[in-house]
Amino acid sequence: MSASVAASASTHLATIPSPPQGVWYLGPIPLRAYALCIIAGIIVAVWWGSRRWVARGGREGTVVDIAVWAVPFGLIGGRLYHVATDWHKYFGEGRNPLDIFRIWEGGLGIWGAVALGAVGAWIGCRRRGIPLPAFADAIAPGLVLAQAIGRLGNWFNQELYGAPTDVPWGLEIYRRIDPETGLADPIAGVALDQTPIVVVHPTFLYELLWNVGVCLLVVWADRRFRMGRGRVFALYVAGYTAGRVWIEMMRTDAATLVFGVRINVFTSIAVLLAALAYLLLVRGGREDPALLWGTRGDSSDGASEPAGTGPHDGAARDDDAARDDGSSRDDGSSREEEADRGGGAERTDEGGTGQREESADTDRRSR
Repeated sequence: MSASVAASASTHLATIPSPPQGVWYLGPIPLRAYALCIIAGIIVAVWWGSRRWVARGGREGTVVDIAVWAVPFGLIGGRLYHVATDWHKYFGEGRNPLDIFRIWEGGLGIWGAVALGAVGAWIGCRRRGIPLPAFADAIAPGLVLAQAIGRLGNWFNQELYGAPTDVPWGLEIYRRIDPETGLADPIAGVALDQTPIVVVHPTFLYELLWNVGVCLLVVWADRRFRMGRGRVFALYVAGYTAGRVWIEMMRTDAATLVFGVRINVFTSIAVLLAALAYLLLVRGGREDPALLWGTRGDSSDGASEPAGTGPHDGAARDDDAARDDGSSRDDGSSREEEADRGGGAERTDEGGTGQREESADTDRRSR
């Protein structure tokens, strides 16, 4: 390590250490932190998405069934996008194309994951007879939170960081080696000497925190405006891509460039504009809960059931229906109050007329 790097590191009030390793072994079985973070994110997204789906009126278990299609499609799409945009890592002199399948070493493009994952979700939704936009709205907060969790895997892999820096929250990067051979191994190796070779911007952490903020924004907006018809998902996409633009421009790892700019910057801008256009053009509140109940699809009986008759028809759906009814009552409360006042006046007039008629009858009998 150079004297300047050592002096710079020693002057920091605080820096973020990298893990000394990202892979542990149970006998011959490797436990890879990157894979564990991805799995944890998927579990959180499915669990939270299931709760939101049921609360909106959907059948319990639907999200899990659709995830069986969406998750594999998403992983394949994410890897394909990464390979397509970072092809130089796998093809050319000194490269091994078979490394394409070494997904545990990192390399999942979110754009490919969302695009092909949406295809898998569409297949699952068609089999269950439910609208894809409503499903996307239910899982949106869980997806961006899963992305935040997945970024921890980049920390363990010592990847996706920015330029050298002297900020107090700089990330320490260590030299990892294979203990048996002594050769450099940045992914599966171990940092025997935890003296940083460089201190860099932790762009993975910036994206992690940004994703948590987008998650909170999406949850708040959904509750405040009762969004539906895919608009929750569009808000998530717009929020994520807005942050990805500036974070991507801070990264220093090798990437495909277009006009001297990382290709993911252009992709982020294009997707951001599409998401904003969707938010502006698509209108309407949440879908009728009856549409979310769907059918059993490929279950044993294949029968469909109307909303409100399923085994999960409980407090969550009642609360959601009550909120729907409440919003309708709020919108029309002034008209209903005016109608009530008008009806009261009519009843008063009718009562007065009846009294006058009864008084006239009495006068006639007296005469």
